[in-house]
Amino acid sequence: MGEQPTPAANAIELRIEEISQLFHTLDPFPFRERDLDADAEEFIVSWARELPSDQPLKIVVHVPESQASRPEARELNAAVTRYFAYRTQVISHELRELFRIGRRALAIGVTVLSLCVIADQAVTARLTSHPLGRFLDESLTLFGWVANWRPIEIFLYDWWPIVRRRNLYRRLSAAQVELKPYTHHTNQPAAPER
Repeated sequence: MGEQPTPAANAIELRIEEISQLFHTLDPFPFRERDLDADAEEFIVSWARELPSDQPLKIVVHVPESQASRPEARELNAAVTRYFAYRTQVISHELRELFRIGRRALAIGVTVLSLCVIADQAVTARLTSHPLGRFLDESLTLFGWVANWRPIEIFLYDWWPIVRRRNLYRRLSAAQVELKPYTHHTNQPAAPER
């Protein structure tokens, strides 16, 4: 009995019974333009996250020999790369939208902070010795900075996961898709128990 070949360090391996399992069956578009099935996409993406990011990706699809000769098999590489290229565009749009929201939130936050600083100066000048003056002073300062919480969160943290996801999908859109036919063995002996 020969040893099974070990998969490449940058390969995502799938074993399916029919090529149609990879795609939404209700999608009315031609095969090349169909969306990947959500489970297939999640499987490929989660495996790709675990692979080294400095190497190009390869998607190896193991299918029965009867499926490997179908017309869809010849278009599989184009269909998968088109789908991930499309998803890259969608994620890039999400990133642009996040930054647009961040710019608006920043404009609002800076305006509110400026008004709070001006109001704080007025309150401090009039109610210096009054206990209410100190309360208003701290409240206005706190409110001004809280108004900037969302833009700070967007520009410091929220965009990183989107960029990582976009880069992953970009790598998947450039992945080579390889079909590996296999034969069904109906009379295989049962695997020995350990």
